Amino acid sequence: MSPEWTVFSSSCPSRASLARVANKWTAMIVILLHEQPLRFGELHRKVEGITKKVLVDTLRALERDGMLVRSVDDDGHGRYRLTPLGRTLHEPLQALQIWAESHVEEVLDAQDRFDDEADRRLLGESQEASPIADSPRGDILHG
Repeated sequence: MSPEWTVFSSSCPSRASLARVANKWTAMIVILLHEQPLRFGELHRKVEGITKKVLVDTLRALERDGMLVRSVDDDGHGRYRLTPLGRTLHEPLQALQIWAESHVEEVLDAQDRFDDEADRRLLGESQEASPIADSPRGDILHG
């Protein structure tokens, strides 16, 4: 009988896989490598903001998990490419990419509204809506 795998169990190995796949750097690397194998320097240039150390660590972890391999081409350069297992990640990760890019404006608007409300509460402009103002202690705190 095979075990029941669930990411909700702290001891389940699927949790580590989910953490790896949910990592933003993993998503970007998988999406890029789906297009074509790339050298380390190419990946580093294409994934803006990633440090070389984080890129090395992420590539090693993906290689350990069987999602990519590094091979040396005839020209002597190493290239990373997705394995068949790694290719299975492309569709769900690309869907997340599409979602993130399609909803940027909505997320930015929501963040602005949230921040504006937090600023109003901090500055005391919205005391009626404040939990402190509505509490019995609100009168003490606000005179």
